[in-house]
Amino acid sequence: MAASCESCPIRRRAEKRPNSLIARVWRWHTGWCPGWKAYQKSLAEEP
Repeated sequence: MAASCESCPIRRRAEKRPNSLIARVWRWHTGWCPGWKAYQKSLAEEP
């Protein structure tokens, strides 16, 4: 599964304003999103 998390506009907005509503939704979303989990796994595998 190819995750587009690196270029996700919602993720970028959440990172710019970590106390915003969109950031809270983003954090909730990452708890169950299979794409996010795949993205994190791919980052861990990089040297």
